[in-house]
Amino acid sequence: MRTTIRLKETLLHQAKRFAMRRNISFTSLVEESLIERMEREKKVKKKTKRVRLPVFHGDGVQPGIDLNDSAALLDTMEEK
Repeated sequence: MRTTIRLKETLLHQAKRFAMRRNISFTSLVEESLIERMEREKKVKKKTKRVRLPVFHGDGVQPGIDLNDSAALLDTMEEK
């Protein structure tokens, strides 16, 4: 199948030289690169697992706790 793709001129020249050094056609280089990229995406998606985050229910922050004051929060946590 024939198609047209638009590449930056410098990228096109680099890719053609790259293909020539490896003794493959530019078309083969593009095909192999696309296949490799798509396979890599599949592997990444397979490795990604859904994470369940714990949810805590309650009445919120204890009275007198200021979440913006980390030093006071640490002091309160160390007291318990």
